[in-house]
Amino acid sequence: MVRWVKSLKWLALGFMAASVTAGAQEQLTEGKDYLRLKQPQAIESGAKIEVIEFYSYGCPHCKDLEEYLGPWIKKVPADVSFKRIPVAFQPAWVNLGKIYYTLEGLGREDLSGKVFSSLHGAGVKLNEEKVFFDWAASNGLDAKKVQEMWGSFAVNSKMNRAKTLAGNYQVDSVPMLFIDGKFKLQPHLLKGQHKDVPAALDFLIAKARAERNKK
Repeated sequence: MVRWVKSLKWLALGFMAASVTAGAQEQLTEGKDYLRLKQPQAIESGAKIEVIEFYSYGCPHCKDLEEYLGPWIKKVPADVSFKRIPVAFQPAWVNLGKIYYTLEGLGREDLSGKVFSSLHGAGVKLNEEKVFFDWAASNGLDAKKVQEMWGSFAVNSKMNRAKTLAGNYQVDSVPMLFIDGKFKLQPHLLKGQHKDVPAALDFLIAKARAERNKK
């Protein structure tokens, strides 16, 4: 009986290994799982492969993606540059974009997760300046530095640049990701949607890397 149970155990492990291998080898289909841009965009990352996420803190789908994208960002390969670009499809999202660039300017992008949870979980109206300033102070940020960064030329310039980039990439919904200025990735097109984004990014980064090496 013990030998039979052990045999079943090894058989089950074999099936699990085969399943993992099959999943790792699964390929994405161009035109179905992702799109190749007809007009590639210039990248700003030099020799590094550029990954851009167009998003908004106010977007519930972006918040759901963060559960999977957040951990992936912390393990970005050395030859990859990741950046976020906030969009402002509605007036309230303008200040949410300024929140991102304010936190970035202060080196506190790590608070992005809290911004999402405060907005969507606790219903904090962070798009209102005073509410955001109070929230920032409650999260350990220097109130004066926050207000200075918020109204700075740097933040306003980045907001203008974000608007230009969203137009260049023809972004009409979020979250939307682009890899090396040539591949467009939208979570809802993937079988597992948000949870499949990290693997899809790895696949497209590898593809972009291979295409670069052919030149």
